[in-house]
Amino acid sequence: MRRFALLATLVVLMFSCNSEKETTAIEPGVALDMAEYRKSVISMVNYRLEFRVPENFDQKIQALEELTFNLMDNSKDIPLDFKVAPDHLKGVIVNGKSQPTELVNEHIILKAENLKKGFNRVEVNFWAGETSLNRKEEFLYTLFVPDRARTAFPCFDQPNIKANFELILDLPSDWNAVSNAPVTLAKVLNNRKNIQYEKSDLISTYLFSFVAGEFETISQSVEGRTFTMLHRETDEEKVQRNKDFIFYLHNASIKWLEEYTGIKYPFKKLDFALIPSFQYGGMEHVGAIQYRANSLFLDEDPSQSQLLSRASLIAHEVAHMWYGNLVTMDWFNDVWTKEVFANFMAAKMVNPSFPEINHDLNFLVRHYPSAYGVDRTEGANPIRQHLPNLNEAGQMYGAIIYNKAPIMMRQLESLLGERAFQSGMQEYLSTFSMKNATWPDLINILDKRTQVDLKRWSDVWVNTPGRPVFDLKVEEGSEGVTASLKQIDMSGEGRSWPQSFRLKLYNTTKKDRKELQVVSADQVYEVKMDESWKDFNLLANSNGMGYGLFPVSYDLLASQWAGLSELEKGAQLINMYEALLEPRNVGQEGQYTPTEYLELLKWVLVREKNQLLISQVLGQLRSVYWNLLSADQRQNVAPDLERTLFHCLNDLHDDPSIKKTFFGTLSSVAITDANLKRLYSIWAEELSIDQLKLSENDFIGLASNLAIKMPEKSAEIVDSQMGRIQNPDSKRRFEFIAPTLSNEQAVRDDFFETLKDEKNRETESWVLGALGNLHHPLRRKESIKYIEPSLELLQEIQQTGDIFFPTRWLDQTLGDHNSVEAVEIVGNFLVDNPDYNAQLTMKILQSVDMAKRASKILEKTAKK
Repeated sequence: MRRFALLATLVVLMFSCNSEKETTAIEPGVALDMAEYRKSVISMVNYRLEFRVPENFDQKIQALEELTFNLMDNSKDIPLDFKVAPDHLKGVIVNGKSQPTELVNEHIILKAENLKKGFNRVEVNFWAGETSLNRKEEFLYTLFVPDRARTAFPCFDQPNIKANFELILDLPSDWNAVSNAPVTLAKVLNNRKNIQYEKSDLISTYLFSFVAGEFETISQSVEGRTFTMLHRETDEEKVQRNKDFIFYLHNASIKWLEEYTGIKYPFKKLDFALIPSFQYGGMEHVGAIQYRANSLFLDEDPSQSQLLSRASLIAHEVAHMWYGNLVTMDWFNDVWTKEVFANFMAAKMVNPSFPEINHDLNFLVRHYPSAYGVDRTEGANPIRQHLPNLNEAGQMYGAIIYNKAPIMMRQLESLLGERAFQSGMQEYLSTFSMKNATWPDLINILDKRTQVDLKRWSDVWVNTPGRPVFDLKVEEGSEGVTASLKQIDMSGEGRSWPQSFRLKLYNTTKKDRKELQVVSADQVYEVKMDESWKDFNLLANSNGMGYGLFPVSYDLLASQWAGLSELEKGAQLINMYEALLEPRNVGQEGQYTPTEYLELLKWVLVREKNQLLISQVLGQLRSVYWNLLSADQRQNVAPDLERTLFHCLNDLHDDPSIKKTFFGTLSSVAITDANLKRLYSIWAEELSIDQLKLSENDFIGLASNLAIKMPEKSAEIVDSQMGRIQNPDSKRRFEFIAPTLSNEQAVRDDFFETLKDEKNRETESWVLGALGNLHHPLRRKESIKYIEPSLELLQEIQQTGDIFFPTRWLDQTLGDHNSVEAVEIVGNFLVDNPDYNAQLTMKILQSVDMAKRASKILEKTAKK
């Protein structure tokens, strides 16, 4: 990546309108008003692009572009987006007339006098910008979402100006490539490979893509449909173990979507590339999906959660071909619509391939904890947000659109009924096929299928942040007991979230229970019972449909264990954990302390067999252990906790995937000498555990843990592990993070300083792994000094990094801190920067939330 300074002086351009002149400032980025004007006058866009990738990594990529479009009004200059250093622009010709090679606040200005109504041709000679080409010595891949196409080539970089692309790639002869369209011609001449592609389908700029490099290719036909996969995996056994099911899942996803939508696969092909250290799980480029390699190539004995995650990821990206690619949001404030449809549909689509899985439970554990993790914070954001400029579109992404929105959509489907909802989806897709649409467009379609005022319903669910708190009151009277459940809006705005869910009441004095359907909105829900029900335990949201902070009875899990379904156990675990994280609950009657809750989790682990529930419990256990316990408390609970985990790993489970799940948690939490020595012996391959098979990735992760926890052996462990790594991409990653595993503080400090240089943050997943090491809970005192400079880098990271990087940078920086001092550093930073970017402020408040809660809980429990 290369950085450049914006022009110091705002350049004002004169736009002519009939005989009058109006002055409009051209902003950096893609401003909403500019985008709306361009959409109103530009159509029939076609890009013909050629990229010449040199053998020498240090040389620039030469590129040529021929852009054609229809223009309805040529009275104004038209900005063409191009965010590169000025010296990257070598020549511009508009309709045969040469223009100065000038960039104005990230734009080439197509002069009105050179434009004409109707057909226009723009020719550009330039060096490709590499910010979003993700260029390595042996491969490169484009990643243009949300507004990064303009960092590589000149374009109208907005989702509602769809275009056709004609691509030519000139590459080293041993490189392979994939793009949106099929290949029309490929030839090798003079040690160069030239690949020409068909004209693409009509797509938005963020969906244009190509991957090129030293990749192996595998093509496979499934039920008459042929897919091609690019990969760089060196472990042939891993490739053979995974490939058939990967191809099967892509085909199964297409078949399901064709049936559900009533629309055949809408594009020319579907291929995919598996990329090492890819920034996301996947990206839905039309006909050329990109995936993080280790999300699809699973190690031996993968857990049920990993298998489901892979299937869900593939289903999600394939669903985007209809939801996002065929019908695209008009502006990135509705980016959540494509993500909610993809996640919501993926939850349905994986069912046929995993008939043995409790899919209601899977939906619960995949969506609710992550959604609550944002919605409980002071920085909670609504699902639909205002977006004045696409250069902030990356901050639209997060758990709210990926996890809360599917919960909302499931409530909406329940409200309409599955058939009416599906019919509405089909109308939406057919009406806006190959076009752009907004959320209100969909609501208008669905509103015809129900008596409920969906616009009012949508307003609280979609346009406002947060979740309700459900307050339970029990009153005894002459005729018995009345239990009332009402919603409280903690923001004080008096909102209520229309929803329905089930709850169960368990009588504590006699073996009796009640199961009730709650319809909750403005009105308080009441249930009247006889006096024998004055003592009962509550299981709220027993069917996993409701959303909010529910009251809990902590002893219900143990007292009713044998009678609870898997879904009910999952709901109760989530309810209890959310209640545990409320500092105001500390000291209240019936509320568990973190150490008491840890004991309950251990009790569950030795009894539970369901992998999804085991994974949920282990995730909570790690969070409580590292965040909500003091160092002394952790030392006190560690011996028995580690014994319990090893007992589960070694004695209770024969399934290798469950064993590996427990082993991962034991490796994460172990701090006693006995178990660190045991883990060291396993890493050194001096000790093995029956049916526990560790991959190269497992050994790398174990080495990283041990280097931090056994500092006297850190240099030996890192050096030895470096020599054991076979995969070259994995070795490069380990070489990058190795300084963060050092026992020497100065080495770690020097590494952190290197992150201030943008070029050292290029491979973002490596950076995030390194930050996790620097801020390991056992290093809190040493790493707290990194917090303030990390916050100071955040705006630059937002401008130069990909969409998830700012949030993940913050999470890795703040997520393992739990001190008042850390919270104060963040608070002081925000006070000192009162005009700080609003979107980034929200992300900071989201990421620091656990530290805030943990510091208050630790303070209160210390006083008890």
